[in-house]
Amino acid sequence: MKLKDVTPRSWVKFAIWASLYVAWVIWLGNYWWLLGLPIIFDIFISKKVKWRFWKKDGWLDAIIFAVVFVTFINIFFFQAFKIPSSSMESSLYTGDHLFVSKLTYGPRVPQTPLTVPFTHNTIFGKASYSTLIQNDYRRLKGFREVRKGDPVVFNFPNGDTVLRRDPAADYYMLCRLWGREQIIERLGPVIVRPADKTDHYVKRCVATPGDTLEVRDGLVYVNGEKQTVYPGVQLSYTVVTTGNRLNSKTLDKLGINTAELYFDASLPGYPAMPLTAQMLEEVRQLSSVASVSANLDEAPADYPDSYLTIFPFSEQYSWTRDYFGPLWIPSRGSTVEITELTLPLYERIIRDYEHGNLQEAIEKGTYTFEQDYYFMMGDNRHNSLDSRYWGFVPEDHIVGKPGIVWLSTDASRRFPANIRWNRFGKMKF
Repeated sequence: MKLKDVTPRSWVKFAIWASLYVAWVIWLGNYWWLLGLPIIFDIFISKKVKWRFWKKDGWLDAIIFAVVFVTFINIFFFQAFKIPSSSMESSLYTGDHLFVSKLTYGPRVPQTPLTVPFTHNTIFGKASYSTLIQNDYRRLKGFREVRKGDPVVFNFPNGDTVLRRDPAADYYMLCRLWGREQIIERLGPVIVRPADKTDHYVKRCVATPGDTLEVRDGLVYVNGEKQTVYPGVQLSYTVVTTGNRLNSKTLDKLGINTAELYFDASLPGYPAMPLTAQMLEEVRQLSSVASVSANLDEAPADYPDSYLTIFPFSEQYSWTRDYFGPLWIPSRGSTVEITELTLPLYERIIRDYEHGNLQEAIEKGTYTFEQDYYFMMGDNRHNSLDSRYWGFVPEDHIVGKPGIVWLSTDASRRFPANIRWNRFGKMKF
C-alpha cells in the first residue's frame, strides 16, 4: 500500500499502538525491542507482509490472539491464583480465586520463558517448561516495595527440589527427619525446578530487610515493638465444653472453619480450634464452653525432633513456632559475621540463593548479601508452613500481591451452597 492511500484512521491506530509499545519497551529496559516498531508500522500502514496468515480460519485467529494477550497480561500485570490451603485463614480462605497484582512490586522478566501457555510447572504430570533458556533475575519498576503487613504471593523457596511421588511435601524437612536415601527410595526420584517454577505460596510479610524479628507467645515483635494483630490472625486453642459438641451453625456464624475441627469426647472438647481475637471472646461467652486455653509451644518443645523442623534446624537454637528469634533479616549490601552460631542462619542464602563460596565466607568470617530477604508467616499461625519452618524468602522469589477475589468456593459443601457469595469482590491490595 502506498502512503498516500493510508487513511487518517490507520495513522491514528498506528500512533496509539506505537506509543504503547515504546512505553512498554522503556519500562522493560531492553531497547532491542524497538526493532519491533517496523512490524507495527507494517501492520497498520505499509501492509507489505501478511502477518495474519491464518485469517481464513477465524477460530484460529481468536485462539492465537487470546493466547498471546493473556500470556502478556499474566507476565506483566495480573495472574489468576487459587488459595490452596488454610494457612491464611481467616484473611484468605481455602478456595478463594483471586488475581495477583504483579504491578505492585514490579513484574519479573521471565527467567524460564519456554513454558506451555497457561501452565506453571506441570502439565499431564510432567514438566510444562524447558530450561534450555535461563535468564538472570531482573524485576521491572513497580509501584512500591514489599511492606510489613502485606499479604504476598511468592515462589516457595524449598520447592526448588521436590519428590515425584509427593511433590507437595517439603523435601528438605523429610530428609532431615528420615534421611535422604530413604526418602528418595520411597517417594523419589528427585525433581529440581528453577526458582520461578517452584509452587506458589501466599503468606503475610511480617519482617522486611534489616529488621530483627521475634515471636513471643505466638505474637510478632519487630525491632522490639509488637506488630499489629490483623483481624484475620488466629492461634490454636483448646476449647473444653460442658460435655457436648458446639452447635455447628453457631460456629459457622462465628466464621470458624468446622471442616477442620476435631471433637475429642474424652476431653471433652476441641483440642485445636483456630480462633481470631474476636472469635476467642465470642467462644468464651458461649454457655456450653467450660474453658479456653492457648496452645503455645514453649521450649523445650513437646516433640523430640523439634530442632529438625524449626528454622535454622540446629540444636544451638531452642526456638519453637510460638517463641522464635530474635532473628536478623538480611538486606542487600549488608555484611554479617559468619561464626559457628550464625552459619546455620545464613548458609543456605550463601550457597543456594546467591551461589556464593560458602567455604570462603567461613574462612573470611564475613559475608555481604547480594539481595534483600523477607520473613513470611501465615495468619493461621498454628496451621501454616511458613518462614519459621524453612527460613527466608529471597527478593527474586517475590511474585506479587493478592488483588481482588473473583470467586470463592467451599470444597466441603455441594453446589450452590459451596459458593461464598460474600467473598466476591473482596479487595486485598
